[in-house]
Amino acid sequence: MSFLHQALVFLAAAVVSVPLFKRLGLGSVLGYLTAGVVIGPWGAGLISDVENILHFAELGVVLLLFVIGLELQPSRLWELRRSVFGLGGVQVVATGALLAGVGLLLGLRLPTALIAGLGLSLSSTAFALQLLAEKNELPTEHGRAAFGILLFQDLAVIPLLALLPFLGEPITRATQPGWVSALQVVGVLAGVILGGRYVLRPLFRFVASLHSQELFTATALLLVVGTALLVSQVGLSMALGAFLAGVLLADSEYRHELEADIEPFKGLLLGLFFIAVGMSVNIGLLASGPVRVVALVLGLVLLKALVLYALGKWTFKSDEPALSMAVVISQGGEFAFVLFGLAVGFRVMERELADLLVVVVSLSMAVTPVLFVLYARFVRPRFHKTEKRAFDVAPDEDHPVIIAGFGRVGQVVGRLLRAKRIGFTALDSSPEHIDFLKRFGNTKLHYGDASRLELLRAARADKAKLFVLAIDDVAASLRTAETVRQHFPHLTIFARARNRQHAYGLLNLGITHVMRETYAGSLEMTGEILQELGLTWSQTKTTLDRFREHDEALLLATYKHHRDEKKLVEMANQARKELEEIFEKDEQKKPA
Repeated sequence: MSFLHQALVFLAAAVVSVPLFKRLGLGSVLGYLTAGVVIGPWGAGLISDVENILHFAELGVVLLLFVIGLELQPSRLWELRRSVFGLGGVQVVATGALLAGVGLLLGLRLPTALIAGLGLSLSSTAFALQLLAEKNELPTEHGRAAFGILLFQDLAVIPLLALLPFLGEPITRATQPGWVSALQVVGVLAGVILGGRYVLRPLFRFVASLHSQELFTATALLLVVGTALLVSQVGLSMALGAFLAGVLLADSEYRHELEADIEPFKGLLLGLFFIAVGMSVNIGLLASGPVRVVALVLGLVLLKALVLYALGKWTFKSDEPALSMAVVISQGGEFAFVLFGLAVGFRVMERELADLLVVVVSLSMAVTPVLFVLYARFVRPRFHKTEKRAFDVAPDEDHPVIIAGFGRVGQVVGRLLRAKRIGFTALDSSPEHIDFLKRFGNTKLHYGDASRLELLRAARADKAKLFVLAIDDVAASLRTAETVRQHFPHLTIFARARNRQHAYGLLNLGITHVMRETYAGSLEMTGEILQELGLTWSQTKTTLDRFREHDEALLLATYKHHRDEKKLVEMANQARKELEEIFEKDEQKKPA
């Protein structure tokens, strides 16, 4: 196959598999792996030169480490120091030691068992963060802790890769004394650090002054590849060199530009790397010993989950966030593929064992989304029903305002009411969110689903005057509004709407005080834009008032036809022309 034919096969496999797996909620990494299996020697056999492709695709890992280095600012590390160095360090050491012990019991040599255990202790950063982001759980307690652990694991790859040459057997006989090699390593690392501190910034400043985007991108790639190759010449990993280059530029003014330029190459080459890993997965091992492979996968996931649960229980003092963290990062990670592949090259691990562990890691990643869905559907609701929390009680006094949903909007309302010494009762359905906010002095928070009638009665809705509906979830917001309108009709409801369709639903329930989420902020920004363009404050205010009146009238008019898309399009076009005519008439009335 020619290079172009191979590129066509890889691109087609990625374009077909990744969207499919993301649509199924299984993530892009698993899509790449599956694509590799399908087109590789164990599938359709379209690509056979797996080894060379894998070596080339390792450049994707090098670029990934460079980007991780760019993001590793000292201030960010300090903020996450407890979860990164505390939880992350204990997790890697404890899990690695337990897995290494299992390897020794199964008859592995100590260096092999150590690398296997530490490699399997790593989780998939891309995989886990994608799951947390899709479920909107990154801001939660377990989300932040998981991110810290994953960040430490990314850092732990560097010493693990550097450890391989010392654990393995030299592939060729050494031609120089060991102290000379050590001096070379120290000299190269010192050169990289000094060069990054005193040469790289002036270099990028000069390149940026030429205003050539292509040259800037080429210089960034030259920096990464050049540093990686330089470090590899003295026996260290290319990934270590790229990581150092990234860290040295983490605080520079070119960090975001570099990250934006490298990101497309990193994404494509990392995808190629996962496809190559999928091609190298020995499906024959699974077919010849399915019981052994399944047992190893379940054993890996269970052992990692137990360690993570113990750490989470010790940190959160609660079962639910501890279990959530245990489920989401209990899989093997993509860096294990790199580690085991290099371990074979350094004769730390046999090829057969590395192939088996690659299969185990890949299947553990495939299992994680399934476990996460099952946990969220069947296990997590039990905690919310049975767990009694200190703040799940009736308020101590009657307040004129009840705020349902204490997120971005609810917190602003609450801060202003508190500043005016107006009492309020805030309700939120996320225990993790409430725990987080209480650390900042928010003592008027109560846990519960505001759509439940018994909770509203406990919150003394019958004594309140105003109900602020600031729930983020549209379905939950409408459900709560319906309950309040039906059982507490005396309450005046001020509702936040995420979009027009949400606003239509609220209007349908008879709620007239509807504020669209970004509407006011958008008008305020537009006003500043108009004044910057030369309009006076008075002209700007008149323009915004006209637009607000027209848009609110349009909202009420289109509400009657909000299920008829054709009619909505027709009315929107008509309204746009009317608004233009209104502004034209205003211009004509202005004195000459």
